[in-house]
Amino acid sequence: MIEAFAVVTITLLAVISPGADFAMVTRNSMVLSRRAGLLTSVGISLGVLVHVAYSMAGIGLVISKSILLFSIIKYVGAAYLIYLGITMLRAKKAEQGQIDSTNLPISDFAALRIGFLTNALNPKTTLFVVALFSQVISPSTPIAVQFGYGAFMSVAHLVWFALVAYAFSSEAAKNLAASSRHIIERSIGAVLVTLGVGLAATSMKRA
Repeated sequence: MIEAFAVVTITLLAVISPGADFAMVTRNSMVLSRRAGLLTSVGISLGVLVHVAYSMAGIGLVISKSILLFSIIKYVGAAYLIYLGITMLRAKKAEQGQIDSTNLPISDFAALRIGFLTNALNPKTTLFVVALFSQVISPSTPIAVQFGYGAFMSVAHLVWFALVAYAFSSEAAKNLAASSRHIIERSIGAVLVTLGVGLAATSMKRA
């Protein structure tokens, strides 16, 4: 009972804390569409399952004990965040009748992929899931229960970011995006680049 309470509490706190996932869902919902935001949320929830899978397989413990391996994961995650951020920083103010190529609609698969990669390559989620499975969840906990915990983590991310998608694709948010789209793009891009550079810098200090 205590274990379940700890998993639920830590998961909810981790989910609502702002980060790369939040930035991407916000951006896709405001600038693109509610559908894009929701599919990004689905991708994030699928990304969580990747962390759950390797944690249950025991690889998570290896990652937590290997500074080199975790540093590599952080560098890859940082590079992806910086790439996304730079792409958004390139957004330009569209003149009347002109279409900004950085804001063209994306396919459902592309929105899903963005959410999946943003989470699957996110060291913050790696730390969160690995910590739960190595420090909170007992090795003696039945596999079915561990699967249940993993499913809860995934669903919690899906529900929270679906709510974020609905909130930031509201009429008011869309109107704001229509008038200040390039500013929103650049602001979120700057956040992602900052997160990526911060992750890389932290890895360098520990190397």
